[in-house]
Order: sequence, then structure tokens, then C-alpha cells
Amino acid sequence: MNEETVVNVSLEAEEIAKEKKIKEQDEEDQKLWMRYKHSHDQRIKDSLIMKYASFVKYVAGRIAVNLPSNVEFDDLVSYGILGLIDAIEKYDPERKVKFKTYAKTRIRGAIFDELRILDWTPRSIRQKARKLEKAYAKLEGKLGRDATDEEIADFLKIDISELHKLFDETKKSLLLSLDEIFYDDEEGSSRFDFVENQKSDNPQLKIEESEAKKILADAISKLNERERLVITLYYYEDLTSKEIGKILGVSDSRVSQLHTKAILRLRGRLSRLRESLVAE
Repeated sequence: MNEETVVNVSLEAEEIAKEKKIKEQDEEDQKLWMRYKHSHDQRIKDSLIMKYASFVKYVAGRIAVNLPSNVEFDDLVSYGILGLIDAIEKYDPERKVKFKTYAKTRIRGAIFDELRILDWTPRSIRQKARKLEKAYAKLEGKLGRDATDEEIADFLKIDISELHKLFDETKKSLLLSLDEIFYDDEEGSSRFDFVENQKSDNPQLKIEESEAKKILADAISKLNERERLVITLYYYEDLTSKEIGKILGVSDSRVSQLHTKAILRLRGRLSRLRESLVAE
């Protein structure tokens, strides 16, 4: 048996052992859930809360990157814990859905509910975000390339420090509430009213989604290297801002700023594309 074969066998054995460990853990978790559902033992519930507390921090960390610095991370975790407790109470292990998949929606929902109560997106902030988006769209359309911070600041007739302050203020406008009034008709339709039932088969939607993904991928590919890396690590690799900061060797706030700029730049480009399509 040569060295390459030995290595392959070793890797295969490690993979089998890993899969076995995951299977055993899943079985243990299933037993724990069944015990709790039958007994509602507070001690089991407490152990479940402790077991998934780190997952709450992970979800909160993913949300925190879009929020201003005055929103405390510990507060987000506290809101998320409430969602976790609700998920534990309502989770049905017999449905064969992984708890983390089920709990993620509950945790995010609990955090967003509290943020809405705190009025985290005042009108003035949304106006500033739209102002920045338009600046990116107009200036980059004119230049035919990425606009620098200095050029955006000059375009808006503000200094760099004011621009960076704008980035921090507008982070929270990147979050959308499904309950927010989206179309001001007689009934006051919200964004949720326009969310389609994903279980229904819609060939046209699949085509539109495919085209949208191509357009978005093209827009992302044109971002500068650092902004593209932040978007990739955050949305495709599921890393938190702290983890991304370690990779890039920068602070959490700098990662957040790069993320905000990338999103604003993408929105500006996509809005410019939308306007050109409408004009045609």
C-alpha cells in the first residue's frame, strides 16, 4: 500500500468517524427532545437553553452587522433568547425538522420584533440611506467605476468624517420589516402581502430568480476586492463581522462600514439598471 493510498484511507476513516459522531449526536438530541416533550421538565428545558445559547449569539451576530453601534449586542442576544425559549416550547421533534432550522426563524423574529418596538428605522435615516444610494448610482454611472469615499463625500459636499458617520447611521436602514406599509392603498398593504407562497410551483418565478441571481452576481463581481470579500464571507460563508474582521485584520466597525458601503453601492447600481430597463 503506497503513501497516497494510506492518506486516502485515513481521510475516509476520519470522514466515517465524523459522520458517525454526528449521527450519534442527532440521536442523543432526539432522545432529549422526546424526554422534554413528554415531561416538560424544567431542568431539561434549562439544558436545552444552555445548549443553544451559542446559536442565539451566532444569529444575533449576523443581524448586528446591519445595526448602528448604539444597539448593544447583549440586548440582541437577550431578545434572541426569548425567541429560543418560544422555539423550545413550540418545537415538534416528530416533524423531522432540525431544531436549529426551526429556531433560527423564531430567534430572528424575536430580535426584529424588539427592534421595531425601539423604532430603529426613523424616516430621517431612510432618507439619508436613499441619498447615499442615489449618490453612488449617479457618480459611478458618470465615472464608470467604483467611486471612492473622497469622491462620494465631495459629491455630497461633506467631509470624510461626516460620510463615515452617515455609513454608521444608515446601517439599520438595510433591514426591512415585513409589517411595514409598502403600498399605500386603501387597505395599507405591507411587504408581507407581497410575499408569495414558496410551496406553489411557479416556472416564471424560477426564471426571474435565475436572471436576478445573474444580475446580482455580476454587480458583486464589480465591487472592489475588500467589499466583495466581506459580502462573500458574510452571505455565502455565514461568518460574523468579528470573524470577518479577524480574516481581514480590521475591527468589527470597519467590517460593518465595508458591508454598508458594499450594499449601498449594489443598491445604487441595481437602481440604475432598473431605471435603464424602465426607460426602454
